[in-house]
Parts: sequence; C-alpha cells; structure tokens
Amino acid sequence: MEKKADTKIVLPVLAGLFIGAFLKFFVLDIVHVSGNSMQPTIQNGEMLIVNKLAYGIDKPFGDSLLVRWGEPKVGDIVVFMRSGNMVVKRVAATEGTTLEYSALSGYNLVLNGERVPLTAEQFYRMKDSSFVNEGSVLVLGDNTEVSVDSRSYGFVPINNILGKVVFK
Repeated sequence: MEKKADTKIVLPVLAGLFIGAFLKFFVLDIVHVSGNSMQPTIQNGEMLIVNKLAYGIDKPFGDSLLVRWGEPKVGDIVVFMRSGNMVVKRVAATEGTTLEYSALSGYNLVLNGERVPLTAEQFYRMKDSSFVNEGSVLVLGDNTEVSVDSRSYGFVPINNILGKVVFK
C-alpha cells in the first residue's frame, strides 16, 4: 500500500516540475529590472513577464533563437542578452530603416522626424550607418539620458532577442 501512495505523490510532483521547467525555458520568463534606462515606462526593481514565443523558439541555455517566426516591431519592448546580462530596451527602428544624423545644436540621431540625443562619441561611431542592417534592430532605452543602448553598442541581431515584454 505504501508504494501506491508514494507513486501518487511522486508522479504529479515530477509532472509539475517538468511543466514548470518547460514553461520557464520556452514560453514565459520573469525578469527583474535593474537600472533606470527604461524609466518612466519601467521602474528600477520591477518584475516583467516576457513572452519567449513572441518571435520564435529560444535555445535553452543560449542567447539566441533556435527557430524564428516573427519580427520585432517598432515600439516593442524586448529582452536580449548583452555581455552576459539580460537587457530590456524598446525597438526604435527595424531593418532597412533610414537613419539620419544632425550635428546642429548638439549631436542627434533623427528617427521619423524626432531627435534622439547622442554624445560626440556615439555620433562619430554611428554616423556612417545610414540604415539599420538586415536582420537587426536599433534599440533605445526610454530614458535616453542614462540609457546604454544601440547608440553605444550598435544594432542588436534579431536572432539574439529572447522575447517580448507582455506584462509589468
């Protein structure tokens, strides 16, 4: 009789662990935000729910997609790996988008008629890119004054985007 009781407990626990691991690795993730680069939209310390199936199937324990079926759109808040850290930024431009630069009254990137401030270093690093590379997106933090984003490290390959923020 004891074996039946043990089996009745062990199988549901194992099934629950398997389902939980599957959801964590392939479907949804919870990300803790550390930093002010996405303020006022996302605050330091907030928890976000990320849809890992928004653009494709994530490689478990990797930093890219195994299979891709969707593309990020301008305005999407996405999660990707950069230097071993999960990063949360907003897609500001997608592949093929024309980029313009202005050095009048400060250094600026002009996207859809809106000026995005650049430091002199960022301006000289980016000014030779007249469009967003194929298979990449330009990401920016909502708090452009403090955000370290595509202005500093360049375009983000779409295959490196791990998911889309769906709830905060």
